[in-house]
Amino acid sequence: MTFPTPALHWNIALVGYGEVGRILAEDLRMYIKTVTACDLKVGAGDTAAAAAMQDHASKLGVALSATHPGTVAGADLVICAVTASQTVAAAEACAPGLKPGAFFLDLNSASPAAKIRAAGIIEKAGGRYVEAAVMTSVPPYRIRVPLLLGGPHATAIEPGLKVLGFEAKVASEKLGVASATKMCRSVMIKGLEAMVIESFTAARAYGVEDAVIASLYETFPGIDWEKQASYFFQRVIEHGRRRSEEVREVAVTVREIGLTPWSAQGTAERQAWVADLAEEGLFGNKGSKEFARSADWRIEADRILAKVKPVK
Repeated sequence: MTFPTPALHWNIALVGYGEVGRILAEDLRMYIKTVTACDLKVGAGDTAAAAAMQDHASKLGVALSATHPGTVAGADLVICAVTASQTVAAAEACAPGLKPGAFFLDLNSASPAAKIRAAGIIEKAGGRYVEAAVMTSVPPYRIRVPLLLGGPHATAIEPGLKVLGFEAKVASEKLGVASATKMCRSVMIKGLEAMVIESFTAARAYGVEDAVIASLYETFPGIDWEKQASYFFQRVIEHGRRRSEEVREVAVTVREIGLTPWSAQGTAERQAWVADLAEEGLFGNKGSKEFARSADWRIEADRILAKVKPVK
């Protein structure tokens, strides 16, 4: 069975209205008439985050609420983009409102086991679950971010997603393959972020950062380490909480095959630690998104050092 209606006439529901959800809303509204969305923060009271979401949704003509069943009711395609730890909970919350045959596209960075549990919930409710592994950072690519699709309905949804602008390809009809690819890649990518922050901040403290970077250029001449370091600092400061949750799922993925996830566990702790500092306001006004905009990683490293290094 192919997609139920021509993709450009789908009703689409977004579950999660954070950075990814808002980007997708912007791009989808260029073609799609009916886009609904939900996010738990909307019902969390009078917060700056909820107000920003409501303002964004209103400008786009997206109906935004805090309730899942009403949001997904009538949707031909539900796109779930929440934090990794909420993957199964989001599926449970959406299941009662799904119309029969609706696709449920799970973009969450969760372990294969979590994806399989979520799939069982959606399939039992009459929906068609498709796992989607997001293979790089969304903002530069927006809706065209590379996706690996998995599950028995992946082939059916692929043409419709491409019509909508997604850069999607089927990885496997077996659930868990796409997410395993994503998780194993994240051991490296998120681990490299954490290692650069730790290495460069320590090098800055000892006054040897120029020597360290020069050595890295010799060993890996294809990487602009100054530019890459600034990018890594920015991404972790701004999105460390979400990244730490993803890497905890990475650790679960590694542990499920019997290997102790020492690297992933350390990466998750470093990412969460930086997120804690950001929430304390170390990198700018607390709750502000104006931190992490420095073109020089040294500025952020100095802020970290001022926090952790005793004043002599």
